Amino acid sequence: MTQGTVPTVPASAKQGTEARNRDWGWVEASVWTEAMVSALGNGVQGGKWFSLIDKVIRPATLEQAWRRVARNKGAAGVDGQSIAVFAQRADRYLQELQTALRDGSYRPQPVRRVEIPKADGKTRPLGIPCVTDRIVQTAVKLGIEPILEARFRDGSYGFRPGRSTRDALRAVDRGLKDGYTWVVDADLEQYFDTIPHRGLMDRVADLISDGRVLDLIESFLQQDILAEAARWTPVAGSPQGAVISPLLSNLYLHPLDEAMEAAGHRMIRYADDFVILCRDEAEARAALDRVRTWVAENGLTLHPGKTHVADCRHAGQGFDFLGYRFENGRRFVRRRSLKAFKDPEGVQGQGAGQDRQKPGRQPEPGHRRPQSNDQGLVRILQTRQTTPVRQTGWVHPETPESVPAKAVPKPRLRDLPCRSSAMAKRLLRSRGAVHPIHSLSGSETLPMRKTTTGEPCAGKPHARFGGSCALQAR
Repeated sequence: MTQGTVPTVPASAKQGTEARNRDWGWVEASVWTEAMVSALGNGVQGGKWFSLIDKVIRPATLEQAWRRVARNKGAAGVDGQSIAVFAQRADRYLQELQTALRDGSYRPQPVRRVEIPKADGKTRPLGIPCVTDRIVQTAVKLGIEPILEARFRDGSYGFRPGRSTRDALRAVDRGLKDGYTWVVDADLEQYFDTIPHRGLMDRVADLISDGRVLDLIESFLQQDILAEAARWTPVAGSPQGAVISPLLSNLYLHPLDEAMEAAGHRMIRYADDFVILCRDEAEARAALDRVRTWVAENGLTLHPGKTHVADCRHAGQGFDFLGYRFENGRRFVRRRSLKAFKDPEGVQGQGAGQDRQKPGRQPEPGHRRPQSNDQGLVRILQTRQTTPVRQTGWVHPETPESVPAKAVPKPRLRDLPCRSSAMAKRLLRSRGAVHPIHSLSGSETLPMRKTTTGEPCAGKPHARFGGSCALQAR
């Protein structure tokens, strides 16, 4: 070594150290032995994993995959077989499925496609695989997820074990408090529908060398799409609603995470939604240029109307992230999320599974308009209470103190004052009121709920936050 040269630590060595320090208690014991878990940190020969198919298709793995699919519920696929129907003869169906996987005769069925409305009036395509295909995808996910998780970076939060929207929002708050207030707010246009298959499979093959597992993953990407009378084979993308889609989508964006981290940028990403926090405008512009270059080289597109650079300390220069609006030194529920809560028969109520009346149709006997949820309204109003930024930095909106419940008549919403803070206090004093959760620190708001398993419900959209807006296709 030349004198004066500082030795560098290889990236693979850093990743190996991080993998050893992680908690792997969530991995499926029927698939991952202690020796395999140790290899996640120590590495495997050649950096690739072999002989995974026998662990994926063993009866214990399929049984565990079926339990998860049943727990997530979801709608029936093109074959019309529901969770309840499969459960009646689950042992027989699982044995037949294991036989088909072992002899290579298994073929995924087409994905049923439905359109669900978005808050902006547009629609999002939702793919609903059959129950058997969801079981196989879950089994594959149980086998490969730890391998991919060992590589993923700390700035990625979406659909990962032990991580949630709350963690991502906390990371944003920390960055803003540290003075990183110049923000690159980027949006990938139709990301799940435009992921290049070849590039995605190359990333998978860099880590996994089991040909039969690779064939299964590729067959999921090339499943025919069935929408009403139309049927076609996709040339790009991964269906939203498929069990394995979030994992694969995180893998495709993993090099972007590495590139931003190597450049010293603070990027917080939740699936395809991400922001980059910077100290000044020049750094933010440079970060956006790097993102544009990477996106163009990897076959994706930035949404021109939803990608911008702004200083979120000023009015009119904020950004939306995971259901919240950060602007002018405040954090509050964005208007579209609040509107969807206030109007349960509105945008969010148009999804499948909602009892929504068509224009000109008379309501059925006994039909009632959905009533507002006082407990949920209290939570929404609490998050709207904000405190401006002091000169020392970003400040969390404060959560109101708990008020003892009193035996008073429940107030009617139309009689309440217009200010949200007064309305929240009145509701908190009513019977059955819900008070703030004291397990959170006093300076934190209550983000919309989402499970921390990182596992989406099959047949449901990849929701970035939970709450009453989750839809289920029937």
